Amino acid sequence: MSTMPKQSVKKSRIRLLHQYYSYTGFYAFVRSSLGKAVLPIVAFIVSLWIIHAFVIDFDDLFTSITTTYSPIAILSVFFASESLLGLIPPEIFIAWADKTQMPIFYLSMLAALSYLGGIISYFIGRAIAKMPKVYEYLELKMYKHVKMIRKWGGFLIVVGALLPIPFSMTSIAAGLIQYKFQHYLLFGLLRFVRFYLYAVVIFNII
Repeated sequence: MSTMPKQSVKKSRIRLLHQYYSYTGFYAFVRSSLGKAVLPIVAFIVSLWIIHAFVIDFDDLFTSITTTYSPIAILSVFFASESLLGLIPPEIFIAWADKTQMPIFYLSMLAALSYLGGIISYFIGRAIAKMPKVYEYLELKMYKHVKMIRKWGGFLIVVGALLPIPFSMTSIAAGLIQYKFQHYLLFGLLRFVRFYLYAVVIFNII
C-alpha cells in the first residue's frame, strides 16, 4: 500500500526538477551548447581528414612525434593543459593516442589525466575562494560559469565533462562556489565517456 505514495512523490520530484530546469533555461543552455559544439567538432574532423589526405600524413607525423618525444612528455603537456584552463584541444592528443602502439591504454591515460586535471582545477577554485581580491576578480571574469553552476550544479558539470567546452573552467567555477566534492567526482567521471566517444570517431577517421 505504501508503494503508491512513494512512486507519486518520486514522480512529483522529477516533475518539479523538470519545471525548474525549464524555467531557469538549463535545457536551452544545453541545446545551445550542443549546437555550438556540433559545428566545431564536424569542422575539426573534416579539417583533419583534408590535412591528412592532401597536406600531412598523420601516420608519419605522429610516428615522428612518438619517436621524438616520450609518451611521458606528451602526457605531461596534456595534463598541464587540462589543469590550467584546457588550452590545447584534447582531440589532438586523442589522435596521437591512435598512432601509438597501445592506443586504448594511452586513450585511457588521457581520460584519467583529464579527470585528475579537473580535480586540480576544482581545488584551484577552492583556494581562490579564500583569497578575497582574487576571488572577486575571477568571479567577474567567470561570471557566466559561476552563475550557471550556482543555478544548475551537477548538471552543468555533466555538460562540461561531455561537451567540448573547457572542463577546467567548469571545475574552477565548482571550486569557487565550494560545490560538494563527492558530487563533483561522481559527475566528472563522464569525462571518460567523452574521450571514448571521441576516440570512436577519430580512430575511424584518421
